[in-house]
Amino acid sequence: MLTSLDLIIAGFHEPVFPPQDRDTHTQAMIAAMASGKVHMISHPGNPKYPVDIPAIAEAAARYQVALEINNSSFVSSRVGSEDNCRAIAAAVRDAGGWVALGSDSHTAFTLGEFTECRKILDAVDFPEERILNVSRVACLTSSSRGACRRSRNLLTFNLYNWNN
Repeated sequence: MLTSLDLIIAGFHEPVFPPQDRDTHTQAMIAAMASGKVHMISHPGNPKYPVDIPAIAEAAARYQVALEINNSSFVSSRVGSEDNCRAIAAAVRDAGGWVALGSDSHTAFTLGEFTECRKILDAVDFPEERILNVSRVACLTSSSRGACRRSRNLLTFNLYNWNN
């Protein structure tokens, strides 16, 4: 089944993987990245699942797996994620890795809403060229189609590298 999917996002979710300790979470996350089957880790800044942030950032860069910064983590779910996400963004920046923005939206009203994500990335001066997706509007407006194409090309390039 995994071979038929274009993008595989892995993350910790209760009750499938109940919160444990920092080392267990870190080892599980790195093992998922090292498997070569995962393209992105969802909401790694969740305070219920503490991780060794420098270790996961280094692993993400090494295995070319994007770490998600999720807007919902600052607004409605996973409250208390800000400090972790800021540290993750800085560590990924320093490791030369990639981030993806997520909205974890369950309604159309917040789909692609990245305002809080952008604040986190701006606070750590994260390089724009290492953000896989930048705006929900960019792909919809004719004046921004170049930005959308650039994001798609980056994702395609990186997915190709991850798969080879």
